[in-house]
Amino acid sequence: MKDAHELVLEAKARITEVSLPQVDDAITRAAAVIDVREPDEYRQGHVPGAINIPRGLLEFKLSGSPELAGRDLPLVLYCKSSGRAALAACSLQQMGYLSVTSIAGGFDAWLEAGKPVARADELDFE
Repeated sequence: MKDAHELVLEAKARITEVSLPQVDDAITRAAAVIDVREPDEYRQGHVPGAINIPRGLLEFKLSGSPELAGRDLPLVLYCKSSGRAALAACSLQQMGYLSVTSIAGGFDAWLEAGKPVARADELDFE
């Protein structure tokens, strides 16, 4: 029986990961940058312009979103450290998506590189 670590390693062997020096170019070419973390993680900070579609809903949301249904759309995925994004990228490849990449090291690597961070607008009740 495989554990989560082994599944992630297998997924990473089948997908394309983009390194931080290449990430800006990949994001510029992407039709969408998708943060596959949970909504509370996304609200705490995310890649500017990224949309949040949690890993557990990804296949369903993409199947139901005409603007993301094109299997030739270039997509960039990320999560906290790259494990969930690797599994998600594998799943999208199985769905027939042809141009899916994952950010190596995930949002942790993004932060460590000093890249800009967006935060969800806080509700103001005043």
